[in-house]
Amino acid sequence: MQLGDFQQLIRGMYHEKDVARGIDGTFMWLMEEVGELAAALREGTLEEQRGEFADVLAWLTTIANVAGVDLTEAIQEKYGSGCPGCGRMACDCDDAEKP
Repeated sequence: MQLGDFQQLIRGMYHEKDVARGIDGTFMWLMEEVGELAAALREGTLEEQRGEFADVLAWLTTIANVAGVDLTEAIQEKYGSGCPGCGRMACDCDDAEKP
């Protein structure tokens, strides 16, 4: 499944509920899932980790849908030509720098 397909899938399943909840409420759900992912990475099985990664991606995608952001376009604009810091496809930024 491609990212754009996933974004449309999530939109089709949940968009009315997501819009009603709003960005703030949806962000809180994302943060809860990030916490669950952290716990799964520390102590969970691979199956649990996979499920939590999927949940985090789904909630992030939900926020993008509510905000009207096409994730495929956003990712292409930010990372499609290489690292946003140094511009290279294999990042050469100092380790102390973001990204």
